[in-house]
Amino acid sequence: MKNAKILCVIPSRIASTRLPRKALTLIQGKPMVQWTYENASRCRTLTKIVVATDSPEIAGVITRCGGTVEMTESSIPTGSDRAAVVAQRYPEMDVIINLQGDEPFIKPQMLDELAQPFLRDEPLALAPEMATLAFPLLPHEVSDPGVVKIVTDLNQNALYFSRSPIPYIRQQTEIPLLHHMGIYAFRRDFLKTYTQLPQTPLELTESLEQLRAIEHGHRIRVCLTTHRTLEVNTPEELERAQTFVYEDS
Repeated sequence: MKNAKILCVIPSRIASTRLPRKALTLIQGKPMVQWTYENASRCRTLTKIVVATDSPEIAGVITRCGGTVEMTESSIPTGSDRAAVVAQRYPEMDVIINLQGDEPFIKPQMLDELAQPFLRDEPLALAPEMATLAFPLLPHEVSDPGVVKIVTDLNQNALYFSRSPIPYIRQQTEIPLLHHMGIYAFRRDFLKTYTQLPQTPLELTESLEQLRAIEHGHRIRVCLTTHRTLEVNTPEELERAQTFVYEDS
């Protein structure tokens, strides 16, 4: 469906454990959530971008830079749940992207790549239920539990996500090693289904929400990108962000 309408929701809570008030933390003089919103805004594939927040402070940052805000309850458990709540307010949208507010250096091209499976010249009902992004894994990331890895089938559907090194390399082959990026696109009808699925054993074991979809028998299309960004989840990553050079290529 070439003319699919795409809503990008940026969930942004004021509460955070590893980095207090993370969304408002200044990166090179600008709040993190503002970086995420402004970089996403340069993607022409998106029909509309909304920041979903429980914080008047975050809302103020976005409205001052000309953005759209939807206020949501603090009790909403996940970013996907927050995106689903906002999606109900925009019934004309066909595809919902969940872009976390801690992706200040997201590139418009990456959002283009994520949206492509939903923009082909075929009925939207034939598009994947859900899609996500991955880029090549670097050698030093293989054993890092903070880096999520993916293995896919021959059609680029996810077989498994893990914090452990996967696959186990007993014999060297040309199989790509992939670093998962936690950005998701949902077909509108599936987003509601996804947020109503019960939690699953592997999801709870790995603390990876996306495993819930796989354990319930749903497919996640993995869109490959050559672009990399710097996610900001720890004090160390925040320090690196202060000198990170953003290149829009």
